[in-house]
Amino acid sequence: METKIKRSVCPYDCPDTCGLLVTVENGRATAVAGDSAHPFTRGALCPKMTHYERTVNSPDRLTRPLLRTGPKGSGEFRPISWPEAIDRIAGQWRAIIAAHGAEAILPYSYAGTMGLVQRNAGHAFFHRLGAARLERTICSSSKDVGWKAVMGNTLAMHPDEAKDSDLIILWSLNAVATNIHFLRNVREAQKRGARVWLIDTYETPTARFADRVFLTRPGADAALALGIMHVMVRDGLVDKAFIEKYVHGYDEFAGRILPSYPPAAVSALTGLPAEVIEELARGYAAAKAPLIRLGSGLCRYGNGSMTVRAVACLPALAGAWAKRGGGLLASIATGGAFDTTAVTREDFITAPTRIVNMNKLGDALTELAPPVMSLYVYHSNPAAITPDQNKVLAGLAREDLFTVVHERFMTDTARYADIILPATTSLEHSDIYRAYGHYCVQRAYPVIAPVGEAKANWDVFRLLASAMGFNDEVFARSADDLIDELLAQPTPWLAQTDLAALRDGQAVELPLPPDAKLTFGTASGKIELLNPADPEPLPRYLPPHGDDAPLWLMTAPTPIMLNSSFCERADLLDGQSMTLKLSPADAAARGLSDGQRVVAFNNRGEVAFILAVTPGVPTGVAVAEGVWWIKDAPGDRTVNALTSQRLTDRAAGSTFYDTKVDVRAG
Repeated sequence: METKIKRSVCPYDCPDTCGLLVTVENGRATAVAGDSAHPFTRGALCPKMTHYERTVNSPDRLTRPLLRTGPKGSGEFRPISWPEAIDRIAGQWRAIIAAHGAEAILPYSYAGTMGLVQRNAGHAFFHRLGAARLERTICSSSKDVGWKAVMGNTLAMHPDEAKDSDLIILWSLNAVATNIHFLRNVREAQKRGARVWLIDTYETPTARFADRVFLTRPGADAALALGIMHVMVRDGLVDKAFIEKYVHGYDEFAGRILPSYPPAAVSALTGLPAEVIEELARGYAAAKAPLIRLGSGLCRYGNGSMTVRAVACLPALAGAWAKRGGGLLASIATGGAFDTTAVTREDFITAPTRIVNMNKLGDALTELAPPVMSLYVYHSNPAAITPDQNKVLAGLAREDLFTVVHERFMTDTARYADIILPATTSLEHSDIYRAYGHYCVQRAYPVIAPVGEAKANWDVFRLLASAMGFNDEVFARSADDLIDELLAQPTPWLAQTDLAALRDGQAVELPLPPDAKLTFGTASGKIELLNPADPEPLPRYLPPHGDDAPLWLMTAPTPIMLNSSFCERADLLDGQSMTLKLSPADAAARGLSDGQRVVAFNNRGEVAFILAVTPGVPTGVAVAEGVWWIKDAPGDRTVNALTSQRLTDRAAGSTFYDTKVDVRAG
């Protein structure tokens, strides 16, 4: 038996982007472990990736192209060859283009893989085709805009600085589910005497690592931040020297905005007692190096961008940026390290084409005129993860919609396909990765051959380009050719790394300038509490939208899934069920008992859950963790049958948390 250990990278939509060591025996991946040589993840893996080989080798893998034989949604298919599949797709697309134009074809993809080549593989093809363009804003686009309104293009602080903080605030971050390696830094800071606070809407699994837990009403985070700053200004707890040197617009912000947010008013908005808001302000101001680690949940309300903007002002008043371990870490942007235009080929866009927001897919498939006549889905599962599931499923059920799904498993979306194409896992293709939770980049080579007849995204689009008669040179190149070009002509930032080690498949770290924390990438060169270029120059509290129902629904992450990924893993789902968490008071008021089947409902839909009654959820809140596949649900819908297609205040982001429901016995 030939056994080798090969390096790879976790491809999933997680800030940690772990380094992997894969055991390969006779060409088969038999074990996956963390790479202790990775500068940030250092050998630790989450439970999902610890046995990634079970995903790769699953008996449920799709290994051949399939053609639908039954009704849409039935999951009835027969195998066909790759040449037949490609010919059928190209033929259908030619007919659609002739009758409706290329903009009747819509790609749908997001972050099933985070590799720079495979994730962006469809861009060049669909630009060349002249198809409609997808506005990919389902995750945290409003968070990025809110941060930039205050901090511009300022580089994020290094996550390892958290070890030197004496107060860490995990704000809207369930690190146990979404950021476990940062949690390791938190634990190290605690050993050195740091306090840890958790600010969230319910007691997430991360609460057990916090010294204090503060539960605020959903969508009220901006009010809390403004209330804390009101007390800091009122009581002279701000760092005046730092503000004078590094902050723009403090007088306007402190004089025109903060007077409207005294503790009593903020208490009414957040549900936190006024004395607790006072305590938070004094504790934050007294810390020597306070650090806020900002999650993404708070940006998924109608007020998401403005909320992030308000929270981002806090470190400026405390002077936290001048202290090692202090500041705010929202997300780490390393896009400037790579010039990906050779992959995305925006130059192929020769005329404006219509843009469809991915959060509004339900409307796009059922109401848009001229209609979408073909949908091509890759590394995404919109039937499960997209808001307003009932509308999405209604659109997918259209007999006149030609749907192609490139997938590894028979997902909820794949069941509605006309043609399914089998996809590789990350162990079966080449790619290069950057992270959004640390500064490491890493190249990955295939460690095993494709399972069955599976093909990578880039290779499928090369086949489609050939079938459509596209002779552009880029479609003759392999994924490795594209990666080699990225590394042969590195950006100035990437050129500062060990390129030989990167080519060898090792994780290398992009360097930060020594003065990065005090170099602010804004028009003024300072932190902009007042941003004169913004339509609203000063941040404020905006109320969330909500619905006409009594309970806020938190569509939260879970450690056993990543969005709808890993639902193929029986070992992760064993003993788990699709639960809805309610407080004892809310359950009792409805005559509901722990463990019974219940139905959450609003004006968009109804979803069956198994009830879990817990004191960790405050009254007025319901919590549904994870995005389950329908086959594992108690009923025939999952959580996004309840969520809305409404968009955030800026950046057209999702509003998953801006949802209200009621609950009854089911």
